[in-house]
Amino acid sequence: MGIALITGASEGIGKELATLFAAAGHDVVLVARDQAKLHAVAQSLKKNHGIQAHVIVQDLGQPHAAETVYRTCQTNGWTIDYLVNNAGFGLLGPFTTTNLSVEADMITVNVTALTQLTKLFVPHMVASRSGRILQVASLASFMPGPLMSVYYATKAYVLSFSEALQQELRGTGVTVTALCPGPTNTKFKHRAKMNNPPHVDKSALDVRRVAQAGFNGMMKGQTVVIPGLAYRFFVFACRFLPRSWVARIVHFNQKQRL
Repeated sequence: MGIALITGASEGIGKELATLFAAAGHDVVLVARDQAKLHAVAQSLKKNHGIQAHVIVQDLGQPHAAETVYRTCQTNGWTIDYLVNNAGFGLLGPFTTTNLSVEADMITVNVTALTQLTKLFVPHMVASRSGRILQVASLASFMPGPLMSVYYATKAYVLSFSEALQQELRGTGVTVTALCPGPTNTKFKHRAKMNNPPHVDKSALDVRRVAQAGFNGMMKGQTVVIPGLAYRFFVFACRFLPRSWVARIVHFNQKQRL
């Protein structure tokens, strides 16, 4: 059935994606920095779905983390047929006051590690003329993000990179899909230090629904997946507005989360 490697697999969208792969009969390689949570997910998948669930405890914000993950897979003979770059985090606040070290780590996890893992695993997929890559981007990919400027910029990179690579790989048997969800019921907001107003929490997407949309889109070879009709309409509408207007709208919404 092929092996799926999922980063950020200890909770949230990553955990749900790992469950979907396991339910479909795929062995999985789970990557995250929280050892206890990661092993708990692996044991649950083994018990409930009868598959092999391997664990790599790795903080992707550390230097050479992607190479460590790749070498571990090679050493153990785990041939990766499905790569899910889900790990990532955000930080809310004015750029003049947010922590530089945290934002540097964010760039490393959201951009550098994602790029390196793709670079390392895609050659085998191309050689075997089979493979699927899912890059978890965000609704933020489509617009500037005042008060989360670095996070929005990292997700814009993920979308642009994914669309470009999808085009490069046409005809090779390998596809690249960017999953771009809006606000989702995960612990993302806690790490990002966001205080969502009630209307934002009420409209947040169910994490299983988001994971299912990403999984289905990946298997179909879609380039971009935006879960939720309202969010797809919002992205469509933004194409007809000046970028400065979009930035003002985002700025207004983000100020309510401080």
